[in-house]
Amino acid sequence: MASRRLSGAGVSLRNNNRSCSHRGSIICLLSVSVIAPLMILALRTSANLLLTGQSFFSEESVDPTRTEELARRRALEAIEAFFPTEVLELISLRSEESGTLGAGLTSVERKDLSSSWVREEGLMAEVGAQFGVDKISKDGKQEVAAGGGSVVANSDRESIQQHIQSKEDELAKLSRKKLRLERHYKRLSELMQQDEEKSKKLEAEAIQKSKEVDTSITRRYSIWRPESVWENPDALVRLMRDQLIMARVYANIAQAKSQFEIVQDLKFHIKEHACTIGDANADIELPKGADEKMKLMGQLLAQVREQHYEAHVMVNKLRAMLHVAEDNVHMLKTQSTYMSQVAAKTVPKGLHCLSMSLTVDFHSLPFEQHEFAHQERLEDPNLYHYALFSDNILAASVVVASTIINAKEPEKHVFHVVTDKLNFGAMKMWFLTNLPGVATIQVQNVDDFRWLNASYSPVLRQLESAAMRDFYFKSDHSSTLSTGMSNLKYRNPKYLSMLNHLRFYLPEVFPKLDKILFLDDDIVVQKDLTPLWTVDLKGNVNGAVETCGASFHRFDKYLNFSNPLISSHFSPDACGWAYGMNVFDLKEWKKRDITGIYHRWQSLNEDRELWKLGTLPPGLITFYNLTHPLEKSWHVLGLGYNPAVEDSEIKTAAVIHYNGNLKPWLEIAMTKFKPYWSKFVKNDNPYLQQCNINY
Repeated sequence: MASRRLSGAGVSLRNNNRSCSHRGSIICLLSVSVIAPLMILALRTSANLLLTGQSFFSEESVDPTRTEELARRRALEAIEAFFPTEVLELISLRSEESGTLGAGLTSVERKDLSSSWVREEGLMAEVGAQFGVDKISKDGKQEVAAGGGSVVANSDRESIQQHIQSKEDELAKLSRKKLRLERHYKRLSELMQQDEEKSKKLEAEAIQKSKEVDTSITRRYSIWRPESVWENPDALVRLMRDQLIMARVYANIAQAKSQFEIVQDLKFHIKEHACTIGDANADIELPKGADEKMKLMGQLLAQVREQHYEAHVMVNKLRAMLHVAEDNVHMLKTQSTYMSQVAAKTVPKGLHCLSMSLTVDFHSLPFEQHEFAHQERLEDPNLYHYALFSDNILAASVVVASTIINAKEPEKHVFHVVTDKLNFGAMKMWFLTNLPGVATIQVQNVDDFRWLNASYSPVLRQLESAAMRDFYFKSDHSSTLSTGMSNLKYRNPKYLSMLNHLRFYLPEVFPKLDKILFLDDDIVVQKDLTPLWTVDLKGNVNGAVETCGASFHRFDKYLNFSNPLISSHFSPDACGWAYGMNVFDLKEWKKRDITGIYHRWQSLNEDRELWKLGTLPPGLITFYNLTHPLEKSWHVLGLGYNPAVEDSEIKTAAVIHYNGNLKPWLEIAMTKFKPYWSKFVKNDNPYLQQCNINY
């Protein structure tokens, strides 16, 4: 009977679907496919509780009628929780003729969950029809088979229970799925709300910034300046310079239109404005009355703009002025580069005076006073040996002084200073009168190295060639400054000095030493360097700090990779390293014949096709894959050309290097880096005072 009623309900729903809207069709379909099975599940749950009631409850403690009521209530509450109220209402209205389904849903809507919703006899009949029996008794003990047969077996009862349990599991899964969907939709709502709030916030910020920009533009170009407008210390200076530019543009336009009265007024104010600004870089540097002159110029520009403003004419004039300014900037940069190169090559007057004074006094000394003490330490491999090749007396003195001051055991440090014949007497006289405490020092003349000659050294042979002399000394009679600067950088006298190339002959200069620390004369030592002698070079010859970054100071910056000799032996992305502070293992040097490698490549570069002049490119080639990288804090570079070197890097560095043209003993040195070097200069020295040297 229950099956027939459900079938009738389905036919009734299908008939109603033809007249339903799209939403009504979906609701009707749900009522057939989902609600009907759930109602059956509810009925079976009630039957199960009737069948197994005595297994869980005793007749004395629990009323069977109450048990039925609780079972029905739980089933109907599950159905109600699964569907919204609107769905239940619609199904109820469209199912008035469908019997049990419509009545059940109506009772759910009213929260009427009494036992009158489904008659007890009907419930038992439905369960019995499902499993082939005519009647199931209230206590679940008497089951009569169809046609008056025997009692149903216990196995059938278990099947009924299993069937009802499976339906309950399905209902629980649906309930959990519903909860997950509700949480998902809740999270989506929260995210959408957050996005909306962020969008509103960003929109408000954009509007505020737009207002601020508009306000700043209005304030910047307003004729009258409120007292609270300017926040930058150079705001007024910049505004007056902008007024000068606009005044010159308007003067050109008025000149072209033969409006000479306006031109005269503008030129007068331009001249007055330029005198007022002068070299001022901040508002505080402007003379008294600058505000009034700025206001008068603003009024004049406003009047001219109203009468003679044409957008396309203004654009053309400003573009022409921009091109002229760019040409002037390029010319000034070229002149600056040329003058810096000249200044870098020139020996300052004070240093020249120092060298001459020391040389005269050295030759006045008795011969027996020409030697230093502790000469027996010069070949002791257990001490810390430094190689310093320089013709700059003051620079060499700073290197030695800074190293000794920061050394923990200065008596174990030995300095080998090599200079040229011209400065040999002066260098020796300086250290004779300014001994480095308990440390040992030696001064040698590079011209006394008889083994260093043109037949042995390719670079000496090249320096004596006619082509090299023409490159350095023959004038090309260039008509412009920029044309004559093509090789200016490489026409530095240091490239002609063997002191610059002597670093490739360390085993020949110091044949009895095993390890030596090479120092340039433009460095300052700030920490004890003795730990460098214990650094494991891992079988390499050279220990140095690498200088390569993301796209600079790699091999392709120094070598000509268009030449097959270079491209076939080296990688353009190989990392460069710095000369200035290098640890050399002289034993490994001799074993690998480093000097021979240098000679071969130097001979191949006689026409300067592999690299330009200098010692870093051949050094990169000679020590390729033979250099061990040191920690960067050992050696910080760039103080002679890069103003962006951080103070924190300088203070933590063991050695700072003034590589570049802006040497600390020159007037063109960067002021902020100069104190690190000058604090080691003894300004009270008689020779420095005599030559008016004061750093």
